[in-house]
Amino acid sequence: MSSPSQAPLTLKEKVGYGLGDTASNIFFFGVNAWIFFYYVEVCKIPPATVGTLLLLPRLWDAITDPLMGALADRTRTRFGTYRPYLLWIAVPFGVFGYLTFANPDLDASGKLIYAYVTYIALMTAYTAINVPYSALMGVMTPVPAERTKLATFRFVGAFSGQLIISMAFLPLVLLLGDKDKGVGFPRAMAVMAVIATIMFLATFMLTRERVKPPARSNDLLGDFKALIGNKPWVIMVIAAILTLSSAAVRWTITPQYLKYYFGVGDEPFFWFLDKISFVQTTGSLAFIAGVFLTGFFSRKFGKRNSLMGLTVINGFLVLSLFLIPRDGYMTLVVMNVIGNILAGPTPALVWAIYTDVADYSEWKSGRRVTGLAFSAAMFAQKLGISIGGSVCGWLLGSVGFDPEKPPSEEIIQSFRTIACILPGALAILNGVVLIWYRLSDAEVEKIALELEERRKSEE
Repeated sequence: MSSPSQAPLTLKEKVGYGLGDTASNIFFFGVNAWIFFYYVEVCKIPPATVGTLLLLPRLWDAITDPLMGALADRTRTRFGTYRPYLLWIAVPFGVFGYLTFANPDLDASGKLIYAYVTYIALMTAYTAINVPYSALMGVMTPVPAERTKLATFRFVGAFSGQLIISMAFLPLVLLLGDKDKGVGFPRAMAVMAVIATIMFLATFMLTRERVKPPARSNDLLGDFKALIGNKPWVIMVIAAILTLSSAAVRWTITPQYLKYYFGVGDEPFFWFLDKISFVQTTGSLAFIAGVFLTGFFSRKFGKRNSLMGLTVINGFLVLSLFLIPRDGYMTLVVMNVIGNILAGPTPALVWAIYTDVADYSEWKSGRRVTGLAFSAAMFAQKLGISIGGSVCGWLLGSVGFDPEKPPSEEIIQSFRTIACILPGALAILNGVVLIWYRLSDAEVEKIALELEERRKSEE
């Protein structure tokens, strides 16, 4: 007879968990897709300066991310270990998300200082709520197959958040600002902040923790040593930096790539969607469709092989976008849809693998460092995002891009190169790195069973 912790999760709980990543990605994708455009085109901060702005806060994250993981691992409340942070941080997360896009009436220096303060505050709040949220998946169930299902719901939720931003954000900016982006950005983000806050609170109410955490010592150094000695985790961290660097380049550069290379404007193209929103919306819908293929690829090829193969194929597809001529907007749309379908399963596979490597760490060292493992992985992802966004800013600054002046042909071709060659190469390199990840699904199942027995004996 299976224990209660082994029981399948209910649909309500899976959907509830997925809502958390919808909330998270309203800001995660909203920031990564629009922060560069907002700072450069609306706040008029030079692109190279924005590049540095997006990278420097990672020095702070290098401290807060692992500390948050260690703190979450040691939290004990009547709500559980990780769940309470969803209740405590939901409102501050929404407030800082709004303030980041508030566009205050300041001079150039004031705007830059304000950008640093609010961006760092938002990333700190993101850490405080998303490290526990990510680790929560590891204690809702000990069953690897259930975690893979949970990861699928999570990323349906995640890309539903991305879809909300893709479909509604720019139209909402133009509507609420009466086509004035300086007015529209803060108003649109205020709406998104309220939605995200409510969704995180719903996740808190609909989920439960079932895996009882072991007693914690204060040996934080020992936890770090256990994590660093976990080779599968190290490989996944390197892969995370490359994955998110590739994705961040595409998110960062796409609005301006479409604006300057394809010459798109703000006018409606399909229904109420402009051409930028249409690319983002169709891509997000394709990504969501791809998420539902996660189970198929995982069963057919295994998590690691599926992740590696899909990543490399998508990398070559992104490289091929460079061949699209300036009048090939619809070709770009079609290829973007295909690429997003192929990429759809990869985030769910990645986060399911993170729970596997956290279990591997506990099995190998006797230390359960789920929060620390997820926080360090999230830091790697944020570092990758920052590297991708920063490189975009520095490259555009090096060729003299100024949004106040018509771009030269050299600058336009720079947008093309940054949008296609750079992210494609990073994705292929990521696939190559995954060759060294050797933890098979069969080994993961064996480890899960041994850990369950070990926990029973400890009880």
